[in-house]
Amino acid sequence: MGNRLAGKVVVVTGATKGIGKGIALMCASEGASVVVGGRNERDGLMVVRDIEEAYGTEALFVQGDISREAACKQLIEQTVNRFGRVDGLVNNAGIFPRGTMTDTSEELFDSIFAVNIKGAFFCAMYAIQSMLKTGGGSIVHMGSTNGYKGGKDLAAYSCSKGAMLTLNRHIAAHYARDHIRSNWVTVGWVASEGEIELHQSRGLSPDKLKELAESHIPSGRMQTPEDMAYGTVFCCPTKRVK
Repeated sequence: MGNRLAGKVVVVTGATKGIGKGIALMCASEGASVVVGGRNERDGLMVVRDIEEAYGTEALFVQGDISREAACKQLIEQTVNRFGRVDGLVNNAGIFPRGTMTDTSEELFDSIFAVNIKGAFFCAMYAIQSMLKTGGGSIVHMGSTNGYKGGKDLAAYSCSKGAMLTLNRHIAAHYARDHIRSNWVTVGWVASEGEIELHQSRGLSPDKLKELAESHIPSGRMQTPEDMAYGTVFCCPTKRVK
């Protein structure tokens, strides 16, 4: 596509499939060295291979479960060890199991918050520590329309995204003077693998899902991972204007 991210190092969490994979590929297409974070080694290495073969940029897969602080630290440390710096972090990893206010278990609540906000918080913490040493960078949080109110059966997920919105604002307000930007991309209804699989498990075929989306979304179609990637790349680190 171009070279807007040439020479930059961008970490993308949850990048083995779906929105994260789309972001990782587009960052690479813009010249970035990309660190693919995720739990599935096979899928992660395939993304690395796709990046290197299609765009000729460097890529690294770091396996880990970011619901644990140690994995967040390892992700950033391995990035710095390989590339010497972190210019961008995309907090994309997230889970969205269903549950209303009246039937969400403590276990479900904890699992959602551990990935969606605890993981985002600690990945950002370690990335900021590195960025402060190298002159700044950019953090992009993949949000959700559910962060403002949320669907009835997405109670805990919606609250986790609301917390992410606050995290985004906190970083933006307190680290701008250090040349660290923080932005939030509001994700709508995206036709990711996970979303399709979820609705198929509930008896809704891909064709029926497409019809439902056409009737509910103003644009008449579900969004794609590439749609999200365009906005994310726009917010990623570029040459700073003095």
